[in-house]
Amino acid sequence: MADHDATTNTRTARRLAALLAGVGVLHFVVPEQFDSTIPKQLPGKPRSYTLWSGVAELAVATALLIPGTRKLGGRLAELLLIAVYPANVQMAVDWVRDERKPLPMKIVAVVRLPFQIPMVLAARKVHREAV
Repeated sequence: MADHDATTNTRTARRLAALLAGVGVLHFVVPEQFDSTIPKQLPGKPRSYTLWSGVAELAVATALLIPGTRKLGGRLAELLLIAVYPANVQMAVDWVRDERKPLPMKIVAVVRLPFQIPMVLAARKVHREAV
């Protein structure tokens, strides 16, 4: 891989890591925002799933930042982003229906959904191009 490509891949990995780390931290700061997206059919308490998914996002972010684990981190980021997409859709549906949520929050919840596709593709590219 050329130096420019390696630099671009590193930059992409860092951006993905920043996004995942930010959301991972939010799982601990405002867990109630995530609890409601956990399907009721799953056994156990929603808070457990919220906290463990936050741990997963922080772990994947860390893997993306370390050159030796970046390839694995790219694959894990791709899988994680796909896995949480249904929860993001559920959150958007819930927020749109919630009269207490302000309109800007509703808009952000819906508008962000299509942006997950380029994030998945970026994670795939990080995986493919990592050394």
